[in-house]
Amino acid sequence: MTLWSSIREFSSGTPATSASKPPIGLGWRSSTFLIVLTVNLAIFTDIFFYALIVPVIPFALSSRAGVAEDQVQQWVAILLACYSLALFVGAPLAGMYADHSSSRRWPLLIGLVSLAASTLLLAFGNSIALFVVGRLLQGFSAAIVWSVGCALLVDTMDTAVGVAMGYVSISMSVALLIAPVIGGAVYGAAGYYAVYYISFGVIGLDILLRLVMIEKKVAKQWTPEAAQGTRPSNSNDRDEEKFAQPQNESHVGTRGLDDGMPPVLDSAPSPQPELAPPERKPRSALVILIRSRRLLAALYGITVQGSIMMGFDAVLALFVQDTFGWNSTAAGVIFLAIFLPGFVSPFVGWLSDRYGAKWPSVSGFVSAVPILVCLRFVTENTIGQKALLAVLLALLGTALAFSNTPLMAEISYAIEAEEVANPGCFGDKGAFGVGYGLFTMAFALGGVVGPLWAGYVVASAGWGTMGWSFALFSASAAVVGVLWLGGPITKTDEEGEEAGGG
Repeated sequence: MTLWSSIREFSSGTPATSASKPPIGLGWRSSTFLIVLTVNLAIFTDIFFYALIVPVIPFALSSRAGVAEDQVQQWVAILLACYSLALFVGAPLAGMYADHSSSRRWPLLIGLVSLAASTLLLAFGNSIALFVVGRLLQGFSAAIVWSVGCALLVDTMDTAVGVAMGYVSISMSVALLIAPVIGGAVYGAAGYYAVYYISFGVIGLDILLRLVMIEKKVAKQWTPEAAQGTRPSNSNDRDEEKFAQPQNESHVGTRGLDDGMPPVLDSAPSPQPELAPPERKPRSALVILIRSRRLLAALYGITVQGSIMMGFDAVLALFVQDTFGWNSTAAGVIFLAIFLPGFVSPFVGWLSDRYGAKWPSVSGFVSAVPILVCLRFVTENTIGQKALLAVLLALLGTALAFSNTPLMAEISYAIEAEEVANPGCFGDKGAFGVGYGLFTMAFALGGVVGPLWAGYVVASAGWGTMGWSFALFSASAAVVGVLWLGGPITKTDEEGEEAGGG
């Protein structure tokens, strides 16, 4: 075996030759537990690093990149926009590459290289250009992790897709919860580089798991049947068989045509074989999915949920500082109220797997409406109103968990329903990578819309107006969900599933 073959076998997990020996620990390395753990750690690492440096970047811009104090806020916003832009553009590209790759492990490793490069640039960069490139690479890494990671979970989980997406929500919530606190505390106690030492430690563990993990479909190629030559063929093998078959059939009943002899004619006319209709070339998965109202409804809901959640990230700390006089530590603690309810996400995912995504998600958006409106009653620095804010945020966090987790699972439900309605429409590779690339795009769009919406509305019209305007946004997602999630409302659940969203 050549060096390149060995590297390719190790990187993809697939056997390079028929004589290749199965990897050590193939069973536990391809177990559902390890794959789910690896994907969740990858998502945790991405969000953790994103949030860890949020309290550090403003200081780094002035002390390391030489940005003037009056321009720091502007460049912080630009760097956030760079991350969102790379995430928005890179997600569908990463999804399409993952669907056409022989292994989802390859793109995950590419994302890891991008994350490592981003960490190095942000840690040791001393110019604004390096910071911009670092944020772009970080966004590109996130695009790969979310698109490919969620698709890999769908590949792994047969029926419990919603539960798996619930654990993804927990990973994201935990990272958003602890990273800013750790980043600020470590920066204040040990300095700038110490913050990145933590990042390198988490990334090191992430590297280990991504290299150890082997996909289930790849693990099947190492079975005894595969070693005997019955290993599932790749797409190239299937193409060769497809083109070879008509050539073999073309010689039936034509003996003598190819050897210069007159053709032998049967005394009785033989029935003409029915010609199979020409095989249709699969359309682009992206085109098929963006024409699905069911999928578009899920993407709209994800954008709304992301906008509301990220909008509070932009204004909540400043609101409690101005209203209650809280310092940064107390402001960080109040985020516990909105993120801790995210731990119900696996239960919500189980409900989605059992009853469908429509009603859990719609109930979440509907419940968020009165909660967001009631935020207008928090106006004074009293114990009662502090408690009221905490309760409202906890209820809002629960509502967001009910609205978001089913939508993450609905992506896979919609793709599977489209495949049932039009068999073979996505070809041999499927479309889960593209589907979750679109999901990541929608969430990135929410990350842009939400902070801008919340910031401008609070500055111009106040906290209460932001609350009821977000309530209208949430209500619109509920209406769209009732109409199209799980298939059109005019059809029964069974018909809606068969139609794949109409």
